[in-house]
Amino acid sequence: MGPDLIIFDCDGVIADSEIISATVLIAQLAELGLPVTLDEVRRDFLGRSFPTVARLLRDRFGQPLPGDFEASYRRRLLDRFATELRPTPGLTEMLAGLTHPACVATSSSPPRVATTLAVLGLTARFGPHVFTASEVANGKPAPDLFLLAARRMGIAPARCLVVEDSPPGIAAGLAAGMQVLHYRGGAHLRGLPATPGPVRGFDNWAEFPQFLSETPQGAAAP
Repeated sequence: MGPDLIIFDCDGVIADSEIISATVLIAQLAELGLPVTLDEVRRDFLGRSFPTVARLLRDRFGQPLPGDFEASYRRRLLDRFATELRPTPGLTEMLAGLTHPACVATSSSPPRVATTLAVLGLTARFGPHVFTASEVANGKPAPDLFLLAARRMGIAPARCLVVEDSPPGIAAGLAAGMQVLHYRGGAHLRGLPATPGPVRGFDNWAEFPQFLSETPQGAAAP
C-alpha cells in the first residue's frame, strides 16, 4: 500500500529554513528602502524560485533589484545556514525508518540545495535524486519540476506522493496529477491556522507513516 515514490520539497519540509531565508531577504530589502513583511513573504514568495521572487519585487516596487542582490543574498543566507540550519522537527527519525523510494524536488538553486543537504547530513541519503527548478522551463506552480522528478525516477505521476509546505508547491503537485500532502511543521507555519484546501495537512513527522499507509496507489489524496 501507499505511493511508489515520495517527492519531498526541501525548504520548509526537509530543512527548517524558511524563517532564516525570510529574515535575510527582509533585512536586505530594508537596506534598499524596500519594506516587506514576514506575512508578505509567506503569501507571495514562499515556494518560488529566486528569479520569480525578483520579478515580483520589481513589479511591486517599480524598480529592478541591484545586479549583485542575488549573489549577496545567497552569500548571507548560506552563512546563516552554516550555523543555524536544522532539519524540521522529527524529520531525521522519520527518514531513518522510511523504506519508500524518495527524492527531492525544490525551487532552490543547485548550490543552495547542495549546501542545505550537506549541513543537515542528508547528502548521501538522497544521492543523485535531487531535482531543481533550474532544470525545467517553468517553476512551481507549474507541474514541470515534479513531472521531471517522476520521469527521472521512473515512476508514473499518479503513483507519486508530493510533500509540500507552500501553495505554489501544492498547486504544482496537483497539476502533475500526483497525490499531495501539506506539511505545516516548519517554523514559518507553526501555530498558524490551517489553510482550507484540497489536500490533507499535518505538522508532525511522527504522523507521516500513517498517512503513507492510508494513501492509495494511483489516486489523488482527498
